Amino acid sequence: MTVHLVYLHGFLSSPFSLKAQDTAVWMAEQRLADYFHCPQLPMDPLAACAALEGAIERLHGEPFCLIGSSLGGYFATWAAEEYGSRAILINPAVRPYALLKHHLGPQRNYQTGEYHVIDASFAPALKSLEREVSDPRRYWLLAQTGDEVLDYREAVDKYAGCRQTVIDGGDHGFRNYPEWLPAIWDFAQGQA
Repeated sequence: MTVHLVYLHGFLSSPFSLKAQDTAVWMAEQRLADYFHCPQLPMDPLAACAALEGAIERLHGEPFCLIGSSLGGYFATWAAEEYGSRAILINPAVRPYALLKHHLGPQRNYQTGEYHVIDASFAPALKSLEREVSDPRRYWLLAQTGDEVLDYREAVDKYAGCRQTVIDGGDHGFRNYPEWLPAIWDFAQGQA
């Protein structure tokens, strides 16, 4: 059975992010567009989880794999532990609740231009969603050491024992991401 890909965008991002769009295009080129899903995640962490749960419920029990970028990687870990799915984490946030204090107040979405108000209450909500890895075989960390937003070493430590690909250089956007999509698809299908 073909596994669905559920892409989770990062903080102040959207389904219009470059990696989300690259994934959508690649899936369409493989004639797999019906197996690609990218929900818009609200800024409120609990609302984001509710949106993610809704996206998963719409799959009606069909198998899925999560791709989470940045804050989306944090949510992907939560969902992978809740649902027992696989997850591919791209430069994931490890302790976003500790970084939130730098982003309080009105913040502008990178793609849509929409303004969101980041509230201090989001930090304990994020903390409540923190999960430890129960089965390292279900995770693949893709990190670049040149990430200017998050310290890649935190992800290396958090996902110790999981499959890891750590690339020297790069950036938070994960340079050359499209080249990884065939391998991401294989991992999602349980073939790698």
